[in-house]
Amino acid sequence: MNSLHDMTVAELAQALKAKQVSAVEVATGFLARLGGNPHNAFLDIDSEVTLAQAQASDARLAAGTAGLLEGVPVGHKDVFVTRDFATTAGSKILTGYRSPFDATLVQKLGASASGGAGMVTVGKLNCDEFAMGSANENSAFGQVTNPWDTARVPGGSSGGSAAAVAARLVPAATGTDTGGSIRQPASFCGITGIKPTYGRASRYGMIAYASSLDQGGPMARTAEDCALLLRAMCGPDPDRDSTSLDVPAEDFTASLNQSLEGLRIGIPKEFFGEGLHADVRAAVDGALREYEKLGAKLVPISLPRTELSIPVYYIIAPAEASSNLSRFDGVKFGHRAKDYTDLVDMYKKTRAEGFGTEVKRRIMTGAYVLSHGYYDAYYLQAQKIRRMIADDFQNAFKACDVIAGPVAPSVAWKFGENAGDPVADYLADIFTLPASLAGLPGMSVPAGFGTGGMPVGLQLIGNYFKEAQLLNAAHRLQQATDFHLQKPAGV
Repeated sequence: MNSLHDMTVAELAQALKAKQVSAVEVATGFLARLGGNPHNAFLDIDSEVTLAQAQASDARLAAGTAGLLEGVPVGHKDVFVTRDFATTAGSKILTGYRSPFDATLVQKLGASASGGAGMVTVGKLNCDEFAMGSANENSAFGQVTNPWDTARVPGGSSGGSAAAVAARLVPAATGTDTGGSIRQPASFCGITGIKPTYGRASRYGMIAYASSLDQGGPMARTAEDCALLLRAMCGPDPDRDSTSLDVPAEDFTASLNQSLEGLRIGIPKEFFGEGLHADVRAAVDGALREYEKLGAKLVPISLPRTELSIPVYYIIAPAEASSNLSRFDGVKFGHRAKDYTDLVDMYKKTRAEGFGTEVKRRIMTGAYVLSHGYYDAYYLQAQKIRRMIADDFQNAFKACDVIAGPVAPSVAWKFGENAGDPVADYLADIFTLPASLAGLPGMSVPAGFGTGGMPVGLQLIGNYFKEAQLLNAAHRLQQATDFHLQKPAGV
């Protein structure tokens, strides 16, 4: 049997059910790797809580009442509220906050006695403040470093999740994707991550950034692992999440290993233009050649409004954020300014002290585009173009089954490289934003390495509810290549 930290979710689940190892042994092994908090990936760890959950898993394994992933460790991005761990969303304004309930995704992955998959929570993972960022440089609790090169960013906003999985600190993690925040850090850290169709997994208990875009999903080393996790995560939540779709969960592992003979893979010309770095293109082209060997057919397509996705996203998302973040005012929970003269002064000082620069920037942008005289010119026009972007995808899917291309124009950049230029970070989302605006499922699959030996991800985008097709395509690529098996030096 491999070292516990080198085992995949699927391998650990099988070993636990076969009683080759106990949940307590697994939890203890992973907790031992967290000493010193490598890469600043975690924001809250409580070994007593983790070991108590592991003991409960062992009891269920012994009694034959184990869940799908009983005893397998998982880390949760710190935008999912949890009863047993603090939740900050990477922001000073929520320092020390503890939720009275678990987010639906935490519950679904958690104790099988409550209907969950039986996973054991190792801790809460660092992220850009309120999920606003592409590099994990915006956390109030320090930046996360990339395990492949600690001088480089891990991607954002789910950078803590991606770094923790890549560094074998945890076999799987939850992430959220608003404009690419699962796919981009997965690409930068050489792991696999999938954003399901918007509404496929409940958003209840996920601290909102942009409500019409936010979507939770799994991050792990393999497509098979993501299929197992997504199976547990998905399903309707009508009583608690009005955006949850009435689509039942499905066994995404059932369609793995299907032939790709005749699969039409659309290659959008807009994803392979001037801004794409040569090393990333070489890795993506190599992955596409592997698909051709597996029987797939590459089909040229066009997504003509790709460039418009950046201004559209950075109007809609901040507009929704300015509304969602108005609740953080120091009255009921979180940080409150110590010295103030009246209620309005308390609001002002609390929010000035509690929010970081990027969050303030997006709140102000959002308030501006929603203000009288600008709503029609900016927000309404952005919503119209968003609909057109979704239509572009539907036109493309008439000619193909899956769309493939790069996740990001470059490999992970070095810390400080975009300092003082937030637009440079925004431009890194050019290839992930369109699918998010359309609400489509998308994923990142390890596809090779670029400059400095840094990982490159291949992005796969499917039509609505075609997660199984995406996961199968990713799984078949991973059977033909070994990029997902590589790990950073010293891990």
